[in-house]
Amino acid sequence: MKFKGEPIRPPAPQGFEVKVLGPGCVNCERLEQLVRNVMAAEGIVGMLEHVRDPKEISAYGILATPGLVINGQLRCAGRMPSEKQLREWLLEASL
Repeated sequence: MKFKGEPIRPPAPQGFEVKVLGPGCVNCERLEQLVRNVMAAEGIVGMLEHVRDPKEISAYGILATPGLVINGQLRCAGRMPSEKQLREWLLEASL
């Protein structure tokens, strides 16, 4: 129940957004699968998107793929993060 003059609070976010940046090379596909596995293992709810469009990838300013963007923040580019590091990033972003 809301009262007149009470501030409106936005609803709590349902998960978060993760983007794998890459044209579809072996490492890009591996990173996408690793993200899926960690999210499933930790019960993290969020949207995962694999961005393959070169123009959209270049908008993030990366020179090498794969790239990983979590909630709009570029976390790594040009390398595969370790599973441990990826888990830490995803858990931190899901709080």
